[in-house]
Amino acid sequence: MKLKTLLLASLFVQFSTAQQHKDVKPQDLYATVDFLSSDALKGRETATESERIAAQFIQSKFIEAGIKPYFDTYFDAFESKGYKGVNVVGYIEGSDPKLKDEVLLLGAHYDHIGFDKKVANDSIANGANDNASGTATVLAIANRLTQLGTNKRSVIVALFSGEEKGLLGSKALAKKLKIQNVDLYTMLNFEMIGVPFTDRDYEVFLTGYELSDLGNKINTYTNSNLVGISDVAKKYNLFKRSDNFSFYKEFKVPCHTISSCDLTNFNFYHHVDDEIDQLDFVFMAATINKLIPGIVQICNTDSKEIQMYDTK
Repeated sequence: MKLKTLLLASLFVQFSTAQQHKDVKPQDLYATVDFLSSDALKGRETATESERIAAQFIQSKFIEAGIKPYFDTYFDAFESKGYKGVNVVGYIEGSDPKLKDEVLLLGAHYDHIGFDKKVANDSIANGANDNASGTATVLAIANRLTQLGTNKRSVIVALFSGEEKGLLGSKALAKKLKIQNVDLYTMLNFEMIGVPFTDRDYEVFLTGYELSDLGNKINTYTNSNLVGISDVAKKYNLFKRSDNFSFYKEFKVPCHTISSCDLTNFNFYHHVDDEIDQLDFVFMAATINKLIPGIVQICNTDSKEIQMYDTK
């Protein structure tokens, strides 16, 4: 507890009062990850009571931010491969009479693997980076979009269950939205975004970068070199290994995962030492704050500027 107090104090010092007022705060990200990756949640394995507690926490964050449920309730249950999971799905309606029928989907999985091989008497796989960090990122971006209230297009905010069991929650939601004939413009998924690179000229990478112009557009919209290509991600085809792929399969529109970890800069993938003290919350907050203006632009362009490349 004393260590956490000292860390939070350090985070306060590193961000000015002005930044705290208008931007996503590292201490808020810390608080979200701290809850989700605590031992009390026992690794958030799919369809467990611990995962349901995490879902209730996410719901409380939606309510606190003023984000409405997309369906009748925030909880969208599914059953697949013997697992009964629940996605948590919110909605930020667009302000433009025409553009609001087009949808940007922000997503991340909130489940993890539960328990893993014991290390120093610890067998709880807390999943701080994977993927409490992505969940905290989506909640922070959605909260900021609600505060701004400028999005012309509508935004679906989805936190998925069952990713670790084979993208179960995102597959279920993607199929449901396809049946509803949702006009999905693009999908941004967030995965393992808590640890910075030290050897790149960009800050995050985009899985499947070469499949669409989303990465280029984000860099243009943010006037930065924020997003780049990871050769490691391409080698291991990470485009198909996270929840973005479920939506790409159904809609064939730009659906990508944003991450700062291609496993070259993080040694604790699916490991009990994936703990909160491994993460850099000042980096996370700074990256999110750079990204938000790009997301706002995605919501507000007059036409669908982001397109798939012709890969034939």
